[in-house]
Amino acid sequence: MLRNREFRRFALVFTLIAAIFTALGFSINAAAGILFLGGAAAFATAFCVFTKARYQNIARISDQIDQVLHNAEHLFISDSEEGELSILSSEIQKMTLRIREQNDILKKEKAHLAESLADIAHQLRTPLTSVNLILSLLDNCTDEKERKAFVRETEELLVQMDWLLTSLLKLSRLDAGVVVFQCQQVDVREMISAAVRPLAISMELRDIDLTVDVPEGMVIEGDGGWLSEAVQNIIKNCMESAGEKGTIQIYCADNPLFAQITIRDSGKGFEKEDLLHLFDRFYRGKSENAAGYGIGLALCKTILTRQGGAITAKNHPKGGAVFIIRFPK
Repeated sequence: MLRNREFRRFALVFTLIAAIFTALGFSINAAAGILFLGGAAAFATAFCVFTKARYQNIARISDQIDQVLHNAEHLFISDSEEGELSILSSEIQKMTLRIREQNDILKKEKAHLAESLADIAHQLRTPLTSVNLILSLLDNCTDEKERKAFVRETEELLVQMDWLLTSLLKLSRLDAGVVVFQCQQVDVREMISAAVRPLAISMELRDIDLTVDVPEGMVIEGDGGWLSEAVQNIIKNCMESAGEKGTIQIYCADNPLFAQITIRDSGKGFEKEDLLHLFDRFYRGKSENAAGYGIGLALCKTILTRQGGAITAKNHPKGGAVFIIRFPK
């Protein structure tokens, strides 16, 4: 309706202008008036044909944009022969493809969020069920040693749940972009020491032999606290893999291209099908005896990649798992 109104307005203005010039032509002489009248008629015809075709193209583009707004499954914006409209059609096609890509991404993120919430609920349900069972046993337990054992087991389960919730909170903060990493010179030896320190007692109880080899003065740029958190999660994974009386080796290399931290354990290594998914959230491996929650390595990768680093994992030819962290110079 608006386009028809504008077209009529243009036609009315043009008719008035043509009438004025035709009258001026006849005031000069009849030939001039006829010439003005014929020229105005020819120009009016050409103008009407051009304008009508132009508005038809604009109307078609407008209708197809409306289909985009109503989530049309199939959309085709035909190319226009005119320069401006052809450019407009091309830009609208790009915009449409971009909108659809964003919609697909949002749908996938929504599905991933639903799966993640289900996984979180499942991960928390298991230790909570165990705690409830232990509490019911405690109520009927009279032996002091058994009561202490139940209490100790309950504390361990609560520590696991606390770690899980803390890690999930860190992941959500990283995803939301509210974490601001500090960019500073981080001494690698001190960073590894900070990562190992909270695990020292557990390593001693499991009789795990840890060796660390770091070149003197080796530094990387990043946030020391978060980098220590990432390395600590890898060492935890290696501890589970190495088991009792296992070994963990941490050795570093520094060259003009990159700084590298390699962490190797003496465990069984990874299954071939697990290597592609090690850093996926909530992935615990194909093995039925797989431990952990599938959070630590995912958190580790997020921390490292957000600071310009990269992490890969593989099996060592002589046995055991190998994690390689690199920071380009």
